[in-house]
Amino acid sequence: MVSRRVLGVALMAFALAWGVLGMVVAAQDAYILHLPTVWRGAPPSPTSPAPTPTVPGEFLWETTIIDSDGDVGMDTSLALGTGGRVHISYSDSRDGDLKLATLDGGSWQVERVDQDGDVGTYSSLALDAQGRPHISYYDRGEGDLKLATFDGASWRTERVHTDDDVGLYSSLALDAGDHAHISYFDLTNRDLLYTYWDGAAWGVTAVDSQGDVGYYTSLDLDSEGNPHISYCDWTNRALKYARWSGVSWEVSTIDQTGSVGLYSSLVVDSGDRPHISYYDYQNGALKYARHDGTDWQLTTVDAEPAQDLGNYTSLTLDAVGRPHITHFERIYGDLRYSWWAGDHWRSETVESYGVVGVYSSIAVDAEGTVHISHYDQTYGDLRYTRGQPQP
Repeated sequence: MVSRRVLGVALMAFALAWGVLGMVVAAQDAYILHLPTVWRGAPPSPTSPAPTPTVPGEFLWETTIIDSDGDVGMDTSLALGTGGRVHISYSDSRDGDLKLATLDGGSWQVERVDQDGDVGTYSSLALDAQGRPHISYYDRGEGDLKLATFDGASWRTERVHTDDDVGLYSSLALDAGDHAHISYFDLTNRDLLYTYWDGAAWGVTAVDSQGDVGYYTSLDLDSEGNPHISYCDWTNRALKYARWSGVSWEVSTIDQTGSVGLYSSLVVDSGDRPHISYYDYQNGALKYARHDGTDWQLTTVDAEPAQDLGNYTSLTLDAVGRPHITHFERIYGDLRYSWWAGDHWRSETVESYGVVGVYSSIAVDAEGTVHISHYDQTYGDLRYTRGQPQP
C-alpha cells in the first residue's frame, strides 16, 4: 500500500513541475525533501572564515554554532523569553527528530523534544505566559500536524490533525489564555487550513481552497485574539492574506505582480495592523507589505540585479514598531538583514561564510539587540547570530 508520505511527495513533485517558476520550484521541493539544493546559478563555495566579529552599519555581529551533531538546523523558529533566555526549535534531518536549543544562564542546552518517527520539519515556536515553549511541526512519516507542549516538568506531544497529509508550513501563535492557533498547508487537497484549541477540543477550518493555496503560511493574532494569516497562492503566483473578522474569514490578494508570495512572514502590530515580508521571484527581491489602516502599501526592500534576495524571510517588529527582516541571498549563500531606520530601509550581509542564512528566524529584544537563528547548509549546523546595536 502506498503511504501518505510517498503519495504526498509524488503529488507535490507533480504539481510543482508546472509553471513559470521552474527553478524555484525545484529548489523549494529540494528543501521540502531535504535533498541537495537546486540553485539558479552555480552553487556557492565556502570562503575563508571570519572568526572575529565585524561592525557592518550599526550592529556588532557575533555568530555561535549551537548544534553540529549530524544534519541539524533546518526549519528554525526563535522566541525570546524572560531573563535573556533564547529558545530555538529546529529539525534534525539525519535522525528525523524535533529539537530545542535554549540559552539560559550563558550556556546553550540542547534537547530532543520528539523522536517518534520522522518528525520536526516546519517547526513554529511560541512561549506561553509562564515562558514555557510550545512547538507546532509536521510529521513527515505519517503526514500529520503535531504539537509539543512543555508543562514545566516534561514534554507532551499530540497529533492535532491526522486526516490526509497535512501540517506543512505550520505557524503557531498563543492567545491570552495560552490556547494554540495554527495555520498550515493541506498537501492532499492543496488548501490553507487553520486549527485552534478552544479549551476542550481542536476546531479545524479550511480558510482558502480556491486553487493551490497555503504555501509558506504565517500566523499572528490581534489584540482581540483574531487570527491573521499570510500565504502564497501557487495557482496565481500571488501573496494572499486571510483575516478572521470575528464572524467570518475575509480573504484578499495583496500582491500579484509577476511571481510573488513565497516565504511570507506576518506580524500584527499594536494597532492591529498586519505587516508581511515575502519573496519576489521574478525580480529576485525582498518585498514588504503593510496595512496603514486604509490600504496596503507595498515596498521593494532589498534588490540587486546580480543577486537573488528575499528567500526564507522572517519578520519582527521592535519595541517602537519598526520592521526588521532576515532573508537568504541564494546566489552567494549569505544571511541578509534589512531594517527600517526611521526614514529609509537599510540592508546588509550579516554572514557569508559558506551557505548560511537558510530557514532564518528573527527577534529583537527591548534593548534593540537582534537575535537570529539559521541553518548552515555547508556543514549542516544550527547557527545563532546576535547583533548588538552600536552607539
